[in-house]
Amino acid sequence: MEQGANFSATVPVLGDDGLPFNLTGYTGAAQVRKHYSSLTAYTFTVALGGNTGIVTLSMTPVQTGAISPGIHVFDCEVTSGNTVYRVAEGQVHITAQVTKA
Repeated sequence: MEQGANFSATVPVLGDDGLPFNLTGYTGAAQVRKHYSSLTAYTFTVALGGNTGIVTLSMTPVQTGAISPGIHVFDCEVTSGNTVYRVAEGQVHITAQVTKA
């Protein structure tokens, strides 16, 4: 992820049958933190693609610009009622922005 730039990524979510998971009726949430226990979180905008099983995570340049360079952790969860699925997790490398407006 580039500091100070637009960011967008798609995550395909498949069901146990290998077909796209129907995300209709679900809500999504995703965050980046320096460490899993960090109090400071940076929130992605999460768009769910209904029956396509596609989750899109995005941030604006202002949002990515607020994140310090380095290795961070993230995850993304989708929720319906009391059911929560973590559909993506891992590390993200934030590269420093050199050009400033």
